[in-house]
Amino acid sequence: MIAFAALAGPLPKVGVIVVALLAAAVMMAREDTGRAWAMLGALVLAAALLLADIWDSPRLSSVHRDPLEAGLGAAVALLALGALTTAIARRPRLLGPLAALTLPFRIPITVGGHASNLLVPLYFVIGAACLAWALPVVFGYRAGAGPPMAGPGQQRSPIRLQHGPLRFEQLLGGYLVLYAIQAIYSVDFVTALQNMVFFYVPFALLLALLRDLDWDRELLIRCLQVTVALAIVFACIAFVEEATKSVFLNVKVEETNASHPYFVVNSVFYDPDIFGRYLALVMILVAALLLHTRGRRLPLGLTAVLAILWAALVLSLSRSGLVSLLVGLGTLAALRWRLRPVLAAAAAVVVLGAAVVALTPGTFGITHGLNNASSGRAGLVSGGLRMFGDRPLWGYGSGAFEAEYEAQHPGSCTQVCASHTIPITVAAEQGIIGLVAYFALVIAALVTLVRNAQADPARAAIAAAFIALLVNTVLYADFLEDPVTWTLLAIGGALASQHAAERHAAQRESRRRGAVAPN
Repeated sequence: MIAFAALAGPLPKVGVIVVALLAAAVMMAREDTGRAWAMLGALVLAAALLLADIWDSPRLSSVHRDPLEAGLGAAVALLALGALTTAIARRPRLLGPLAALTLPFRIPITVGGHASNLLVPLYFVIGAACLAWALPVVFGYRAGAGPPMAGPGQQRSPIRLQHGPLRFEQLLGGYLVLYAIQAIYSVDFVTALQNMVFFYVPFALLLALLRDLDWDRELLIRCLQVTVALAIVFACIAFVEEATKSVFLNVKVEETNASHPYFVVNSVFYDPDIFGRYLALVMILVAALLLHTRGRRLPLGLTAVLAILWAALVLSLSRSGLVSLLVGLGTLAALRWRLRPVLAAAAAVVVLGAAVVALTPGTFGITHGLNNASSGRAGLVSGGLRMFGDRPLWGYGSGAFEAEYEAQHPGSCTQVCASHTIPITVAAEQGIIGLVAYFALVIAALVTLVRNAQADPARAAIAAAFIALLVNTVLYADFLEDPVTWTLLAIGGALASQHAAERHAAQRESRRRGAVAPN
């Protein structure tokens, strides 16, 4: 307790490094006991760092004012957490559908007059799953009963235990530690801390837990069913928004709709572009299933789903979502057939799009300047490049983009201030050091997900969705800050490991048969 208090109080920067090391250890550990302690330590320390950061802020004024009420609320939450922990411990495969169910929900919470959109349901599921996995290890599970988070007759990730973490997992763990180290000299350490405790640490735990599940056809289909059902519900909400000309959650979207001739929907998402990205990724997964489906009834149903989601995507007016969808579908086509025709079609689309923009620049707002047409993002890109030029080696520190951009361009953040291009963000905040780590991670992930994915519809779907998400991060934002990234990596890594293990087993069997064959 003294160590946690010191790391969360007098030494928060050391605490961020320690919690990053613990999260990395969870992903890379091959031994149960060390992994369990690292998991529990990451949970406790992340919570301690967050509470230490906001304890004296207006966000917790109600807790200071009514501690009894806050305590009762915490007790109820703990009881619910215990119930969910028990359910996941008994049926570990629940984690997959529960994660798919809670991934998109960011709950707006107003405390002390400040509003935040937090992934509260997902945090709840991650916490319960971590307890369900780690507590049996810490307290000793019964000999012969099997490892934690494993059902009857199952073993916990034997592939992982034999071969250790994948290359991208090693690089991902290293990137988390690098991010924490570069937070030390950041001009906005608070943002770096919040990124670590709200995103990187819990999502690293989620990746490690999902990676250990047995991703067979049944579990994959169940998670896809949950995801598609959610997307259809979100699309229907968007249709209601369009019919009533009213939006939820975001006052800025209402103001934009009031001042423009077009109407933008955002469904249950705070930002229409986040809504568009979610729809695009789900459509890619559905399209992958459609490409490998025979018969009549199921293809007709999948086509109807694609039509519904496409209509909602158009209403969102998410340009980044549309581009991501095209790239994802192109990737599916390249994996399903050949690359050359896909590249030719992509080139034709680019030429046609450029011609349309050149002939009707007013439709796209180009006549008012590229910065205006991109809602201020062109200025952010040029400003980020200048920041990178000022400190090319180590940057301004993790999480520092917004604060430093505002300092260099006072009063310029009238539309957006956060960088909407992840490589530019990494370059400005972490310099060449961070860029090398970032590109190494991306390349390793792509190699793992794409290699030998042509024959497996599930792997092709994951690879196409991940590539589409990468393209989206160049046009919008959020790479490691999005739990979908970590989920795709977890499932794709697990499927890649299973494929490699099956291939090696087949090769060993072939060599064995060759050795015993009569001469």
